[in-house]
Amino acid sequence: MFKILGAIAGFFVLGILGSILGFLVGSIIDRFKSPGAGGISFISPARRQSVFLETVFVLMGKLAKVDGRVSENEVAHVEQFMRQLGMTSDHRLKAIALFKRGATPMFDIKPKLAEFMTVCGSSNNLRQMLLVYLISVGLSDGQLNTAELRLLKEIAGRLGYSKAAYDRLLEMVINQTRFAGGQPVTSVDALEEAYKALGVSRRSSDQEIKRAYRKLMSQYHPDKLTGQGLPEEMVSVATEQAKEIQTAYDLIKKHRAQNHSTT
Repeated sequence: MFKILGAIAGFFVLGILGSILGFLVGSIIDRFKSPGAGGISFISPARRQSVFLETVFVLMGKLAKVDGRVSENEVAHVEQFMRQLGMTSDHRLKAIALFKRGATPMFDIKPKLAEFMTVCGSSNNLRQMLLVYLISVGLSDGQLNTAELRLLKEIAGRLGYSKAAYDRLLEMVINQTRFAGGQPVTSVDALEEAYKALGVSRRSSDQEIKRAYRKLMSQYHPDKLTGQGLPEEMVSVATEQAKEIQTAYDLIKKHRAQNHSTT
C-alpha cells in the first residue's frame, strides 16, 4: 500500500527518480506495518510464546467445560499435553490455573482471542496450530459434541477462518488423529481417512496429493513454527501431528503403488 502511494507521490514531485525513491521509502513503511513473514515486528518472540500458551490453556478449559462438565478423558489429555511439553512445576501450576479460569461459567473468550490476534494473528500457522490443539482436546473423549462444535466454530471465526476453511481443517484433523502414534492403520476405512487427513480425495492426482502433503509438512516444520512464535515446548506436539500426516501419506502411496503395479 505505502510503496504504491510513495511511488505515485514521488513521481509528481521528482519524476522517475522521485517515483523510485518513494517506492523504496514506502516499502520500508509497509514492512514496519506488517508483522508477518518478511515484516518487521515490534512484538518479541517471548511475548508471542507467552500469549500463545495462555490462549491454548484458557481455551482448553473453556472447551472442556462447554458441555457442562469436564470429563476424566479431557483432564487426562491436558495432563498428557503438559507432560509432553516438559513443563516445570511452576509452569504446570500456571497452566492449570489458566485451564480452570477458562472453565469458569462466565469466562468470555473474546478478549483473549482479540489479544491473540493482535500478538500472533499475523501468522497463519500459529492460528492453525491453536485450532489444531483445541480440536484435539475436543476429540480426547472420542468425539465432538454439539456444544464443542459450536464453540470451535466461534473460535475459528474469530481467528479469521471462513466456514469452508474451518470445516476443511476440522475434517483433516479428525482424520489425522486416526493415525496417532505413527503406527500403520489397517481398518477398512483407513485409506479414505488417509485421503481426508491430507485434504484430498481418491480422485486427486499423485501430484496434487504430493503437493498437499508437502504443504502440510511445511506448516508443521519445527524451525518455521519456532520462528513464527510457537513455544519451543510445543514443537514436539507439532512433530507428532507431522507423524500422523506422514503415516497417512505413506498409506496412500503404498496403495497407489500397488494399483499401478497391477495395471
